[in-house]
Amino acid sequence: MSDLPLGLVGVGKIARDQHLPAIAVTSACHCVATADPYASLPDVPSYDSLTAMLDDNPGLKAVSICTPTHLRYEQARQALLRGRHVLLEKPPGATLSEVEALVALAEQQGVTLFAALHSRFAPGVSKAQQWLAQRRIHHVDIQWKEDVRVWHPGQAWIWQAGGMGVFDPGINAFSIATAILPQPFFLQQARLDVPRNCQTPIAADLTFRDENGASIGAHFDFRQQGPQTWDIHVETDGGLLSLTQGGCQLSIQGDVIVNEPEHEYAGLYAHFVELVSAQQSDVDMAPLRLVADAFLYGRREMVEAFVE
Repeated sequence: MSDLPLGLVGVGKIARDQHLPAIAVTSACHCVATADPYASLPDVPSYDSLTAMLDDNPGLKAVSICTPTHLRYEQARQALLRGRHVLLEKPPGATLSEVEALVALAEQQGVTLFAALHSRFAPGVSKAQQWLAQRRIHHVDIQWKEDVRVWHPGQAWIWQAGGMGVFDPGINAFSIATAILPQPFFLQQARLDVPRNCQTPIAADLTFRDENGASIGAHFDFRQQGPQTWDIHVETDGGLLSLTQGGCQLSIQGDVIVNEPEHEYAGLYAHFVELVSAQQSDVDMAPLRLVADAFLYGRREMVEAFVE
């Protein structure tokens, strides 16, 4: 595809930190407009609503939706109904039912829908997937711990129903694990630590088991200070694989195989261009389904109130 003019819906932290730099280095993509009632970009036409942006830009071929989760279904539905390709920041929706409806609508309209699981585009993920495909998994340890005050400053929506709490970064770990592990895995038990003034968890400990009996432990925490931890360690019949630094570094039996800078969103937009050109969609709901399972099956423990 030679040209993909797109509009950015939501001009918050994730759009500025990740989407705009990635669009800038993707030759086929051009941000030609934004829709946000509270924020705008210099030298880019800005609109208070998605409707106004679409009305005023008939040549707009795609939209990237970076708004809080509870807004995404209606925005994506509107864009799809008007024949635009849609990229959805993760998670792709507040519920599985919403996402399933969008998948059906995109197919009906003949346009692309891409659930942008950006962590799958980390440098070490594809090689980890290839290596593990031929191994038997014994045990997996997932440690995903970060400081919410650094990554979500002042974002109260993340603590409300639908905001996902610690599963906002946790779904990144799930997106990698479901990509690299050769067998599906299922929740056995979970503890969700919920601040007494919030609706969503600040930490979670989860235990899964795959179809061959391998155990998978996941430990998520939004209270990490100092160095952040985004690591997955996989014990196999061929040795230990470690995917660390969010997937930027891959080691097998202590040998470093991949060690590259983070460039997930550039890969994500390159894939979006490919999908549009091929007239295909890419919506894997497995990571969101694991989050839903945790909320459905997890035991809630009340912990101290969260203070920004």
